[in-house]
Amino acid sequence: MSVKRINLALQGGGAHGAFTWGVLDQILSDERLEIAGISGTSAGALNGAALKCGLARGSRDLARETLEKVWTKVGAVTDPTWTPWFASASPLAVSQAIEWSPAYQTIDMLTRAVSPYAMPDTAQKSLRKIVEDMSFETICSDAGPDFHVGATNVRTGKIKLFTRDDITPDAILASACLPTLFPAVEIDGEHYWDGGYTGNPALFPLFDPALPRDIVIVNINPLERPELPVTARDIQNRINEISFNTSLLRELRAIAFVQRLVRGGTMPDGAMKDVLVHMIADDRLMRQLSVATKTVPNAAVIHQLRAAGRDAAKAFLDRDFDQIGVQSSVDLQQMFD
Repeated sequence: MSVKRINLALQGGGAHGAFTWGVLDQILSDERLEIAGISGTSAGALNGAALKCGLARGSRDLARETLEKVWTKVGAVTDPTWTPWFASASPLAVSQAIEWSPAYQTIDMLTRAVSPYAMPDTAQKSLRKIVEDMSFETICSDAGPDFHVGATNVRTGKIKLFTRDDITPDAILASACLPTLFPAVEIDGEHYWDGGYTGNPALFPLFDPALPRDIVIVNINPLERPELPVTARDIQNRINEISFNTSLLRELRAIAFVQRLVRGGTMPDGAMKDVLVHMIADDRLMRQLSVATKTVPNAAVIHQLRAAGRDAAKAFLDRDFDQIGVQSSVDLQQMFD
């Protein structure tokens, strides 16, 4: 059996990162694929750390177990009272129920009016416990896939890439630090916010010549919405999606430009890496959800997202596996025309 090597680019999106858990679970169950490189931001960094933790020990099963352990803990962070009802409800109903709840409305107003430095950092402490439970000696090791974590330097506004020994629990927390919810994470005298503002996820570390050409992007935030948002909540939700897709679209546009030069003969062969781009997403599902289900994890929703991620990955492999190593399954020229 021939094995195809791929890189994974894992987008951030709060609790919606459970979709990526499902995608990774499906990919890990397919022995035709080998993961060579990982770039992750926010929830993508958390998923990437769990994935690396298992693969660096030479075990797909350990990677799957670590991912399940992490997301089980994420789902247990919030009050489980509503979980049985959520389990039988549609994603849209769950999203609306959370958004319209008095508790969420109150917290939402507080985060818009009050600095996170003036509020208890309970959520960040909960996330730290989850992150610190992983083996960072393993995550930083040379074994397994290359792993990169992106965060945003608050002072310079530039992306900061953490690799190898630089990947600490603080680096993962920095990558997931939403500035309206958490105080900035300080590392070596610099302060960091969520990496989604500057690289969601960063693709450029996967251009390394030692890595394969194929980059599989696991996309959480819908690139397009057909309907015009007119309510205040829908407008805020779309702003969030656009903000966290901007850096990805910018890098994809650069890849499309290079592809055009290479295939038009303007650029000599080998001058720049001709990257092949693939994408796993479920925009139909994600359009039913909102910022509410990103910031308020719920075990039932997490498992719905995981199942959707598995289905999306299976559909991608059934449809596009033969294109891996041969050509992009995403038409970037059409995307930017």
